[in-house]
Amino acid sequence: MNRTPFISIRNLKKIYPAQTGEVCAIQDVTFDVYRGEFITLVGPSGCGKTTLLKIISGLLTKTDGELTFTSEGDFDPRRQVGMVFQKPVLLKWRSIVDNVLLPVEILRMNPRPYYPKAMDLLDLVGLKGFEKSYPNELSGGMQQRASISRALIHDPQLLLMDEPFGALDALTREKMNLEILRIWQETKKTVLFVTHGIQEAVFLADRVIVLSARPARMTAAIEVNLPRPRTMEMKAEKEFGRLCLEIYRLLV
Repeated sequence: MNRTPFISIRNLKKIYPAQTGEVCAIQDVTFDVYRGEFITLVGPSGCGKTTLLKIISGLLTKTDGELTFTSEGDFDPRRQVGMVFQKPVLLKWRSIVDNVLLPVEILRMNPRPYYPKAMDLLDLVGLKGFEKSYPNELSGGMQQRASISRALIHDPQLLLMDEPFGALDALTREKMNLEILRIWQETKKTVLFVTHGIQEAVFLADRVIVLSARPARMTAAIEVNLPRPRTMEMKAEKEFGRLCLEIYRLLV
C-alpha cells in the first residue's frame, strides 16, 4: 500500500451556530486515510460522525484545522466522491437504471455513454434484470444496492457511507456487509464507513477510528489485522472478540 496519505486530517474542528450559543460538533480530530483502505468510524450517537463525512465530502465547511487530499490535479469532491446514505433516497418516479445515472446528469454530462457502465454496476451489486424496475418494486436491501451503484457511476476515488445498512433487518445487514466487501475488493475504492455497530466496524475495516462523545475527538485508531476475505465464521474467533471488546471499552 502506498504510504502517502490520500486524505490527511489535522486538528479538524466544526462549530455550528445555535440559538443558545455555539455548538462544537468536532474538536481536534486527526487521522490519515490511505488509498484503497476500508476505514470505519464508530462513536456515540450525535458525536459528529456524519458531520465529519460531510466536511470530507465538501457538503460542509470546516471551522478550523486542515483537510488535504493527495490526488492527480485538484481534488473536486463533486466528481471524486461518492456518497451512500442510511436510506437509499431513490427517486420513486425513475427506474433503477435512471436512478443510478442521476449523478451523471447532475454533473451535466451526457448520460448515454454511461448507460453500459450503469448496467455493469447493477450486475456487480446483483441487480441484473431489475434495471427497468421502480424503487417500490424492490426490497430495502435491493434499493440500497442500487444506491451503491449510483455512488459509483461517476468512478469516484472516495466512497463515503453513512450508516448505509442501519435501517435493514439483521440478516439483510449481514448479507450487505459481505456484499460491500466484495464490491470494495472488486473496485479498489477508498471507503469511509460510519456505523454504530462495533461488530460491523471490525468485520469490515482495515482500521477502526473511534470517536468520543460530542464534541468528537479521536479516541483511538484500531488496526484490524484479520485475514481477508472476511467470513461470518471469523466472528467466532478470539481475535475478533478481543477487538470488539477493546472498542467497546473505549466507548463506555
